[in-house]
Amino acid sequence: MSEAIADLFKSLTHGVYLIGVADGETRNAFTAAWVMQISFDPLLLALSINPDHASFPLLESGGAFSVNVLKKDQPDLAEHYGKSGDPGPLAEPDWTTGKFGPPLRNDAMAWFECKAKYIAPAGDHMLVTGEVVGGKLLDADAMPMTYADTGNLDGAGALFPDSFTG
Repeated sequence: MSEAIADLFKSLTHGVYLIGVADGETRNAFTAAWVMQISFDPLLLALSINPDHASFPLLESGGAFSVNVLKKDQPDLAEHYGKSGDPGPLAEPDWTTGKFGPPLRNDAMAWFECKAKYIAPAGDHMLVTGEVVGGKLLDADAMPMTYADTGNLDGAGALFPDSFTG
């Protein structure tokens, strides 16, 4: 049953993030759980995004993105930016603009600013690698939100197969 496989994948510990993208004055953000560090030298992060998401063209054309680490007590933000469609304006004082253009969340636990380096297909998503060019720890006492904290907020339970193949 797909629910059992979804529960299995929730045991992989990973956080919940708001990914900020921009191209010129057009800005957007989306919730992501598939973010990881992949290199120390250069310092690289990778994320996964559905190519049909409205943020993907902004990421491609803007050439930069931010990774905003959500706090455990911010499930409302994960839900708001996890919905399909336009989340609405990314207004001050909640957001500011990074050096290379992507929006940075002022009440996040931390943020990273990245310049996109590589984009490649990865199943039904695109894998994006970015070089970290800035970052800031905003709340050292906060606990990061984990994917397991979100339950089935993203509806991903229905996307897992009913059994493994091969």
